[in-house]
Amino acid sequence: MKNYGSKEFIELCKKEVAKYFNENKDKTDKNQNLDSDDIFVVWYSKTLQNHKALLSTPISDGMYYELTYNGDKNELYFDAYKKWENKCIKLN
Repeated sequence: MKNYGSKEFIELCKKEVAKYFNENKDKTDKNQNLDSDDIFVVWYSKTLQNHKALLSTPISDGMYYELTYNGDKNELYFDAYKKWENKCIKLN
């Protein structure tokens, strides 16, 4: 069973996001390829043997990626999301 440190986990996440983008990019982004150096971490947390990170790319496609490492099962879960809206709701 692999025991990832924070640095190794982040490197793995960046690699997986770049791979996913390059394999699934939108028609308008066909001329763009990303490598792991292009990917950036928005948020990261580690609890015991588990890791979770939210990542994004410099491409203005509204996508962000959530990767979770389950240390007990040695599994990496990958979720890709599209940001549809960002609005302010005033609370009184």
